[in-house]
Amino acid sequence: MRGRYPAGPEYVEHLDASSLAKERLQVVLETLAGTCRVQEACERLQVGEVRFHQLRLQALQAAAERLETRPGGRPRRVVSGETEQIEALQERMTELEVELRAAQVREELALVLPHVVQETDESEKKRTRRPPPK
Repeated sequence: MRGRYPAGPEYVEHLDASSLAKERLQVVLETLAGTCRVQEACERLQVGEVRFHQLRLQALQAAAERLETRPGGRPRRVVSGETEQIEALQERMTELEVELRAAQVREELALVLPHVVQETDESEKKRTRRPPPK
């Protein structure tokens, strides 16, 4: 085999953690690598088998979570009240879109049926000029 020999649980020594955490992680990795039995690991850590399995599951879960892909850049800051403001703006935008569509429909009707629009305007003018009959 070319290159360096693979290192396993020895990497734990270089981590920035307490000695107890390093020891637990090293024992968990040794059991995963098959160099240490679970019973031996329990004796070394002075825990029961159930607790050891919990520790091993926690270590693997934490490792898996840290290896998940994340979006690049800084995490987004959440400003208080920002979500309410966004929702209010979205509601206002929806209202304005409805108003815009209504105006567009009115304009299309005015272009397609100009005589109807003019008759309506003239009938409104006539009504306002004449006094109501007695």
